[in-house]
Amino acid sequence: MQKGGKVLGIEGTAWNLSAAIFGEDLVSLYSSPYQPLSGGIHPREAAQHHASAMREVVSRVLTDPDEITAVAFSQGPGLGPCLRTVATAARALALALDVPLIGVNHCVAHVEIGQWATGCRDPITLYVSGANTQVLGYLNGRYRIFGETLDIGLGNGLDKFARSKDFPHPGGPKIEALARGGRYIDLPYTVKGMDLAFSGLISAAQESRADIEDVCHSLQETAFGMCVEVTERALAQAGKDEVLLVGGVAANGRLREMLKTMCEERGAELFVPERQFCGDNGAMIAYTGRIMLESGATVPVEASRANSHYRANEVDVVWRHGEVLRPAEEGPRRGAEAVVTIDDDTVMKRRVSKSYRAAALDTRLITERTRAEARLIAAARKAGVSTPILFDVTGDTIMMERVEGTILRDATTPENLERAGVAVGRLHAAGIVHGDLTTSNMIERGGRCVLIDFGLAHSSSEIEDRGVDLHVLFQTLESTTENPDKLREAFLRGYATALPGAEGVRTREEEIERRGRYL
Repeated sequence: MQKGGKVLGIEGTAWNLSAAIFGEDLVSLYSSPYQPLSGGIHPREAAQHHASAMREVVSRVLTDPDEITAVAFSQGPGLGPCLRTVATAARALALALDVPLIGVNHCVAHVEIGQWATGCRDPITLYVSGANTQVLGYLNGRYRIFGETLDIGLGNGLDKFARSKDFPHPGGPKIEALARGGRYIDLPYTVKGMDLAFSGLISAAQESRADIEDVCHSLQETAFGMCVEVTERALAQAGKDEVLLVGGVAANGRLREMLKTMCEERGAELFVPERQFCGDNGAMIAYTGRIMLESGATVPVEASRANSHYRANEVDVVWRHGEVLRPAEEGPRRGAEAVVTIDDDTVMKRRVSKSYRAAALDTRLITERTRAEARLIAAARKAGVSTPILFDVTGDTIMMERVEGTILRDATTPENLERAGVAVGRLHAAGIVHGDLTTSNMIERGGRCVLIDFGLAHSSSEIEDRGVDLHVLFQTLESTTENPDKLREAFLRGYATALPGAEGVRTREEEIERRGRYL
């Protein structure tokens, strides 16, 4: 274990080549961004820029090579040609300086520099950049991914829309400016449990014939509303009280405002680093490299290949100790979406208005989800799935049976997960996808699994939708339990007994997991 000294960090996963020196504090930082002549980022052109600018960028910060105790570099995720250029330079510098080499996960570095810059200790992190959109939280030695985009990163989606309107690159500032003068119009809102999808939203915005100010306004309100909803759901699931916003899109004032409102309503605190630490920067690599060096997390040169699909939850976070995810309080009365009132025999679930959302969007979601939930609970029960009995339904409220039992979040045993697999298999066989399949929405009662909270449920027999349903559950197990693989296999055993063709769904879920999020 090595203490003290200064670490040189080089960041170059995509458009921005940046280097920094970090000792007890940030010593120096210099960046040279790649600006495409037209369109989006061209990976090989960006890599050529990095190669030609590398000497200048490093020399601007490396004024005293003798003080350097390690060289850290962004090992992934990112654009392959850019990552390889940075990795080659980092190896050469480490060998020339005769110091250790440290491969840093780009996503983890955003979280670490954010915590250092703001002073938060154990947040749920919303990481929103060009190519990445993820909600992360720390548990037992790793950063767990609560939810993420299933198609494109939000920043890339905004840039794609901007290019279609001939806005300058990057498109976010222009969209934000136009949005201030717009009014809300309906656009697709796609939240699948803890995950998000932006492609349909971006396409609809591109094709809309409404005034450009209204389209920009609604694009932001819809996309940011999705992000804030999933972040709130992660807060409720994890029982944490801090939210950290990082990534290039963190510069957007409306996103910050929406997150702040959500946090205030939940009694949580929002943390946002100063702008130089939000986007890709060498300081986050140098700082994370330094704390990794102090814990002995170096990498041999021969094992330092760039990894364009390097997942945050693959990193062994050896520099944090003794911190565990805090479960939500027993019997929570407020989840991420509704206030639940319980008496001896009855549960009243009332969807509450979210003041961070556009009023028209909020009203639409409350009405659609309440109606769909009641209809699909009844359909699932008719198909032999254990659900609460419905008593009454209004525009925003469902009265139903109180289900006595143990929430699976508090009893994640293989036996209970196998029963859950049977219940979900029957649900899918009935052509219903739950949409929010977490262990907080399953109750063990008398040897059976009761499914609750159908607020995001919808009718579908598509293998993709079933795969996403399972993916949401497996992400929850990964982010909240110590033995997710064993629990996953138990669930799949039960699932296979109740659904013909279950193996195909399992294969599709594995495909969803493998899909690159850096597009």
